[in-house]
Amino acid sequence: MSMEMEFIRVLPSPQSLMEDYPIKKKYKEIKMERDETIKNIFSGEDHRLALIIGPCSSDNEDAVVDYVSRLAKLQEKIKDKIFIVPRLYTNKPRTIGVGYKGMLHQPSPEGEEDMLEGIIAIRKLNVRVIEETGLTGAEEILYPEVFRYLSDLLCYAAVGARSSEDQLHRMIASGVGIPVGLKNPTSGDLSVMLNSVAAAQHSQEFLFRGWEVRTKGNAFAHSILRGYVDAAGNSLPNYHYETLTKVIKMYEERGLENPAIVVDTNHANSGKKY
Repeated sequence: MSMEMEFIRVLPSPQSLMEDYPIKKKYKEIKMERDETIKNIFSGEDHRLALIIGPCSSDNEDAVVDYVSRLAKLQEKIKDKIFIVPRLYTNKPRTIGVGYKGMLHQPSPEGEEDMLEGIIAIRKLNVRVIEETGLTGAEEILYPEVFRYLSDLLCYAAVGARSSEDQLHRMIASGVGIPVGLKNPTSGDLSVMLNSVAAAQHSQEFLFRGWEVRTKGNAFAHSILRGYVDAAGNSLPNYHYETLTKVIKMYEERGLENPAIVVDTNHANSGKKY
């Protein structure tokens, strides 16, 4: 069977790109500190709330750095109650697969698609954010093989509603050393979401980037409630008290660790207004 695709070029390995665009020791230490803090929040040891905030997509490096710089100033004012994680989403899932797919595909929104320049651009963006603001960001695991290019720079990751049922995404989440949120599917089925969390909290063996790998399981894998769409196409919320208590009970029934919930205030939870 032939593969009906054109092999354009071999891309540099994550390790190679990390060497070309490294972060200094000072910022590696900041990354480690923020990793520890957010894990403590999701375990309940730290009673602050995590706020993952930012634009739908990061498509302009200067604008993103300016925005995160403002968040860093706000963080100082509310640091006793809130831990801010800026959204640095550089790849966008598209409903029918066409349209702007993010900085990873197009470093310039008006330019041509160029994945080589894209992986360089998203790494440079994340390096610049931590060096200029002291904050580490969040990214969606849309393409599991791409996530490794940023794994030394992020403190939080999410798996989207259309990916959380996918076995590879679940297994990747089990091997990521930071908290990973798995969203409920667009149908709103909470059991599917909790199955995703369970899979991510367990050790897994699979193929990744040409290797047979084994994960330890991610104790900080957790649920994200993003609302749902009913059979008639209506967008409905699922952030109410009744849903939250139901999800906690489902955590307990499955014996899962760190029963945390993140509420996504976008998508159906916003009535599709934001």
